[in-house]
Amino acid sequence: MNQENRNLIIAVILSVGIFLGFNYFFEDAKPLPVQKTTQKASESKDLSSESLADMRPKPQIISESLVVSREKLIESRPRVEIKTPYLQGSIDPRGARIDDLKLVRYHTTVDPKSPEIILFSPEGTKDFYYADFGWVSPLKDLILPTSETTWALEGTLLTPESPLILKWTNGQGLYFERIISVDEQYLFTLTDRVENKSGNPVVLNPYGLISRGGTLPLSGYYALYEGPLGVLDGSLNEVSYEDVRSKKNISHASIGGWIGMTDKYWLSALIPDPAMSLEAHFKAVGTETPTPLYQTDFLGTSVTLEPGASTTLTHHLFAGAKVVTLLDAYEQTLNVPKLDRAVDFGWFYLITKPLFYVLTYINTWTQNFGVSILILTVLVKLLFFPLANKSYKAMGRMKRLQPEITKLQAHYKDDKIKQNQELMAFYKRHRVNPMAGCLPLVIQIPVFFALYKVLFISIEMRHAPFFGWIHDLSAPDPTTLFNLFGLIPWTPPSYLMIGLWPLIMGATMILQQRMSPQPADPTQAKVMMVMPVFFTYLLSQFPVGLVIYWAWSNILTIGQQALVMKLDRGDTHQKQEKASYRDKNKRKK
Repeated sequence: MNQENRNLIIAVILSVGIFLGFNYFFEDAKPLPVQKTTQKASESKDLSSESLADMRPKPQIISESLVVSREKLIESRPRVEIKTPYLQGSIDPRGARIDDLKLVRYHTTVDPKSPEIILFSPEGTKDFYYADFGWVSPLKDLILPTSETTWALEGTLLTPESPLILKWTNGQGLYFERIISVDEQYLFTLTDRVENKSGNPVVLNPYGLISRGGTLPLSGYYALYEGPLGVLDGSLNEVSYEDVRSKKNISHASIGGWIGMTDKYWLSALIPDPAMSLEAHFKAVGTETPTPLYQTDFLGTSVTLEPGASTTLTHHLFAGAKVVTLLDAYEQTLNVPKLDRAVDFGWFYLITKPLFYVLTYINTWTQNFGVSILILTVLVKLLFFPLANKSYKAMGRMKRLQPEITKLQAHYKDDKIKQNQELMAFYKRHRVNPMAGCLPLVIQIPVFFALYKVLFISIEMRHAPFFGWIHDLSAPDPTTLFNLFGLIPWTPPSYLMIGLWPLIMGATMILQQRMSPQPADPTQAKVMMVMPVFFTYLLSQFPVGLVIYWAWSNILTIGQQALVMKLDRGDTHQKQEKASYRDKNKRKK
């Protein structure tokens, strides 16, 4: 195999490695089925640590026969409506949990009339998901508000302009007051005040929790983190559902920070007082069942209230879409560390996040996320233009030397050691580097992977249209070759959904191959011919935004490669003419 073909094979292997690794880690995850259990509520296990087993609330595994529909449960009792430009839901005065939230600006499909995304649902529904705050105490006889406590209300509507005030007295001299406010996006502020009007000191610990059960809406990509997470003592902790199930109790001590659960696009996060020392937990109940119940929570340090004293704590809850600019803003205003890490920027965070901001900035001008992808691809190509030019020139020089390299390999075909020695000497004499064509590609891999990550995780690309038949850049191309792109009234199975954009991408790969020297070995040539087919099928299952990026990147590469090689051939021709002219003059003399 000649050296130029070897470089090409190395580049292909690197590309295949990236894509296979991407496909392996992003392969379909099986969503957990709906839990079926007959365990009674009274038999449920505690999610708190063993030393605090009697302090925090106990989530319940509810028999499937007792599960109530979300709508029926919400309508069963009067609730306080939540209404903001981004959220709609309600709070039940009994328990004062935030357990009913819809994201009004996001829908389940591209159809704006489709149902809105449901984030929170009350306990007792199939897929419950809620946040709760409160107080616990080591004093066993002390009566504290629970999920069954009915609070007195001041206000009938929670909006950014009108907070909700809840009051309750325990009958033992403790007065509890909670003020819940919400901004125009996804941030709730809960201010809890407790006043001790009794004649005895009391000890209280603040807590916050997010509890979730039922069918987890996993997107099906393992490289995309989804599950319990938090930033505790400045470090990001991602504890997968599998880890929580196996270990059942994972705890961390911290001062401030945040803890919650993340999906691909949505986040719920408890943000305690930043100066408070706390113990955070990732817990699971019912690990022997197919679908355990999960909880993330924090327990703050104890507060001792002397008679006549009071204490006030303020916590926050983020519940909504993972809009990076919004998370960054909350990080600054609330003094909460690394809230943006809820967005899975991956290993190349320092590259991925700046690329994201460049992409969103471009989109403010284009108002078309697909066009923004095309422009960003051009900018990335310009960034690596000098490296790419060097690579193509190196390929050109190797191509011109290929006949001599082939002769040398044939001459020493029976002595591989001598052959390699002569090849190295040959490269040294002609001042060429056989790896020069591959090195620029290797350097670009982190940037390309980071760009893939941006396009994959960005909520801005969700349900974002391009042109023509592309109405959702975050979904695979909806057309397919196997029904002639919709001309035949038949919907093929998912593995046959090979759309027009993947085919365009495959065609650009074939054109790139034809611009490069073909392997002399017939087997290698066949492998190279299969590569475009392999990538076409592989990428047909990817979000079409990624496919558009890859196809457009290939087209730019083809143009750049053709231009550089043409200029290089012209430069070589001029050098040959000058050399010939000098030889003629020498002979005349």
